[in-house]
Amino acid sequence: MRTAPIFDRLGIGLTPGDSHYRAYVGPPQDYDLIAAMTFNLLTTAGLRQHHKLIDVGCGSLRAGRLFIPYLNSGKYIGVEPNEWLVKEAIEHEIGDDLVRIKAPSFIFKSTLSATDPLQADYAVAQSIFSHASRPQIANWLLDISDHLKDNGALFATFIIGNEDYNGDDWIYPGCVTYRLETMAQAAAHAGFRFVPLKWRHPRQTWALFAKAGYEVWWSDKIPLTWNSKIDTNK
Repeated sequence: MRTAPIFDRLGIGLTPGDSHYRAYVGPPQDYDLIAAMTFNLLTTAGLRQHHKLIDVGCGSLRAGRLFIPYLNSGKYIGVEPNEWLVKEAIEHEIGDDLVRIKAPSFIFKSTLSATDPLQADYAVAQSIFSHASRPQIANWLLDISDHLKDNGALFATFIIGNEDYNGDDWIYPGCVTYRLETMAQAAAHAGFRFVPLKWRHPRQTWALFAKAGYEVWWSDKIPLTWNSKIDTNK
């Protein structure tokens, strides 16, 4: 069998939403960049190998292919309604051996309701709220809050705008915007403390949704950087 050219396997030149495992989840040329950005944020914030992580909308394991080998066996939980994306990622990105060794678990649904308590330390939702309606965001925040420990935290992205998206539908591959105060209100309703982050994203804004017991080691005077993390010994 002829091996596909590297640009075909990577989906280079395709459009976000195209039926290719890398393109479906976003610009293929940024696949590596988004993964690195997400992994570096979580580990800088405090994610260690013994922690349990929920990857909301894990897609084709863009970031999961970094989190799965980093975390201890059984500590990665991917939530994704499109099962084909995960299957393609296992075939082309991580392989069956890593699945056997690290034992990630996958929930092929668009909700965590009716799921046994996961008691996770961290959750991440990269480019989920940028496509979701306000009711969908509210439901996800409540679900995630229920499945995080009392000292857990969610790191999520959204797109800041002057107006809120007021529809009820999931918009994809298009994006929607929300005002900062709208996201803060949604966070508070689910029992989270909302903190916009100075962690660069090519198109969106990162924010921390912290449970009451989550300790934020950075501040206005101590930036969220790897060097600061080491200096504060957290």
